[in-house]
Amino acid sequence: MSAHRVAVVAPSPVSMFNLAIPEMLFGKVVTDGRPGYEVLVCTADPGPVPTTGGLDLHVPHGLDALEDADTVIVAGTGAPFEPDPRIVAAVRAAAACGKRIASLCTGAFQLAEAGLLHGRRATTYWEHADELRRRYPQVDLQGDVLYVQDGPYLTASGYAAGIDLCLHVIRTDYGAAVANRVARLALVAPVRPGGQTQFTQTPLPPERGTACADVRGWAMRNLDKPLTLTDLARHAGVSVRTLTRRFHAESGVSPLQWLLHQRVERAKELLETTTLPMDQVARACGLGTADSLRAHVLRRTGLTPSAYRAQFSRLGTAGREAPSSVA
Repeated sequence: MSAHRVAVVAPSPVSMFNLAIPEMLFGKVVTDGRPGYEVLVCTADPGPVPTTGGLDLHVPHGLDALEDADTVIVAGTGAPFEPDPRIVAAVRAAAACGKRIASLCTGAFQLAEAGLLHGRRATTYWEHADELRRRYPQVDLQGDVLYVQDGPYLTASGYAAGIDLCLHVIRTDYGAAVANRVARLALVAPVRPGGQTQFTQTPLPPERGTACADVRGWAMRNLDKPLTLTDLARHAGVSVRTLTRRFHAESGVSPLQWLLHQRVERAKELLETTTLPMDQVARACGLGTADSLRAHVLRRTGLTPSAYRAQFSRLGTAGREAPSSVA
C-alpha cells in the first residue's frame, strides 16, 4: 500500500508552528514497516517564504503539488484577510477532484474564499471568528470548538488544535491505535473530540479601579464559604446597590458573576493540582456539591470535571486517586 500523500500549503507569511504539525505527526505513522504518509510543503511562489516569526523558509515546491495529493492542508497565515487567489484557485480545483481539504487556524479563510465552506460547519481561531463570520455569512461557523469535519472538509481552530485535527485524520485513515501511538511518540494528548471547547472563555475584563479591591481579596480568601451579595456588601461597608455599581465599574461584571468565575477557576486549579474527590473540590471552591461542580465546569470548558482532570492534571499518574463517580 502506497503512502497517503499530504500537500501542506504555506500562505505568506506562514505560521511555522502550523507547518511543523503535519510533518511531526504524519511523519510518525508507520504501517507494516513503511511510512503511512508522504508530506510535501508547497507554496504559490517557490523559494523563500516569509513566516509570522520574521524568518524566511525555503519552500521548493509549487501549487502543482496539490495535483498528486490525497489530502490538502492549508496552514495559517499572518495575513488571513487577504487570501491568495492562486491558493484559492488551487484548493478549489483540488476539492473538485475529490481530495480531502483541511485548514489549520486562519487557513480557513482560504477555504471560505474558495467557496468550500458554503453551507457547511467550520471553525477558525477564536480571535478571528467574528471576522470570518462577517465576511462569509454562508459558513456555519462553530466559534468555540477545536476542529470540525463536514464531509471532506476539515477546519481546526488555532495553534495546538491543529494537532488534534491531524490526529483525527490519522485515526480516520489508520485507526485509533495508530493515532494514539503517534500521540504518545509526539508527547501530546490522545485524540480529543472536535467539539471540545478552545478553553478561551471568560477572561474577565481588566480591573479599572481599587475601591473594591479589599472585598475582592476577602472573597478570594473565603471562596469555600457560601458568600452572598449581602455578605460582600457588608464586608465592604456599603449597600448592595452601591457595591454592585462600583464592582461593575471596576470589573466589568456583577459581583456574583465575578464570584462564580473565581469559584470555577479555583475548581479548575484543584482539578489540575490535587487528587481531591469531586465533592471535596466542590466544597473547597464554594460550589457546594459535585453535581453543581459538574454543571459549572461543563458549561465553562465543555468537559466534565473528571475529563478536565484527566486532560490537564499536572500530577504524575503514580499515586493518583480514582475520580469520584459523580463527575
